[in-house]
Amino acid sequence: MSLLDIAAFENTPLQREPFDYLIARQVLSAEALAQVNRDYPAIEVPANFAAHELDYGPAFQTLLDELDGPAFQDAVARKFGLDLEHSEKTITVRKYSEPSDGHIHTDHWSKLITVLMYFNPQWTQAGGRLRLLRSKHDIEDYAAEAEPVGGTLLAFRRSARSFHGYKRFSGERRVLQVNWVRADPVARYAQQLARFGTHTGKRLLRAIRGAH
Repeated sequence: MSLLDIAAFENTPLQREPFDYLIARQVLSAEALAQVNRDYPAIEVPANFAAHELDYGPAFQTLLDELDGPAFQDAVARKFGLDLEHSEKTITVRKYSEPSDGHIHTDHWSKLITVLMYFNPQWTQAGGRLRLLRSKHDIEDYAAEAEPVGGTLLAFRRSARSFHGYKRFSGERRVLQVNWVRADPVARYAQQLARFGTHTGKRLLRAIRGAH
């Protein structure tokens, strides 16, 4: 039985301003969300992990298979009017947010589409709510805000103006990210360099905080 409600994604209108995005809700039923959270990876540090690096239960594996399958990719391609057949797909998982997360950015140029799926049963905090911004200068100037609560799926087309970010939050913020990435060696190498720089910078920040 399918966990992901692709129809909920397909029936959500695509917004065009300030860039192409949609926020679909209840793509997981309450029962499906409970199953996925029961089998969520036991991550203990604030970092992104490739799905294949983690251990998790069968319901989480089923969800990964559906997100990695042709039906969901076809739905994303139709919604954004893109040919994704020759792109590469990456899936990463995170459980904790730290104060250095959420800064305003647009995603790396090698990315075509970003999909974020959230799993927290509820969300009452002011921080951690992803905002789709009109500029890179003001976290308060946002067109839409996605509460990172279970069953919410946010998708957007990466562009030079796809600015997004969230107010600082430290704690459990369960999120899975799917990216369709340009399939060429230059884009792949550039993204690896960018990821290395981000991870190195965060390790230095944690070391500095620890020293104080």
